[in-house]
Amino acid sequence: MIVIWSTNANDQITSAADYIENKFGEKAKTVFLDNINHIVRLLAFAPFLGKEESLLEKAPVSYRSLSVDRINKIVYYINNNSIEIVALWDTRREPKSLIEDLEDSKE
Repeated sequence: MIVIWSTNANDQITSAADYIENKFGEKAKTVFLDNINHIVRLLAFAPFLGKEESLLEKAPVSYRSLSVDRINKIVYYINNNSIEIVALWDTRREPKSLIEDLEDSKE
């Protein structure tokens, strides 16, 4: 399957990677980005690998998520022959912020 990144998801990954580099160094940033790339490759071959995202169960599409590390997860949905990655979500945040982030990214 083709993987498509939303602008919102790209911005969130860039911000997270920059933060990790500033706090923990270049090696930690590389590990973080390698984890994301690994997960995306897995999703391309097994799109249902992630579980349905319970925080978004009332959304018009069926969002799924897959953990990147202890605190971040990739949120996506399957659209025909593509995987649409819509967010990198920090799970330490208030749960309703995920819904708000996705609504804001549609505007």
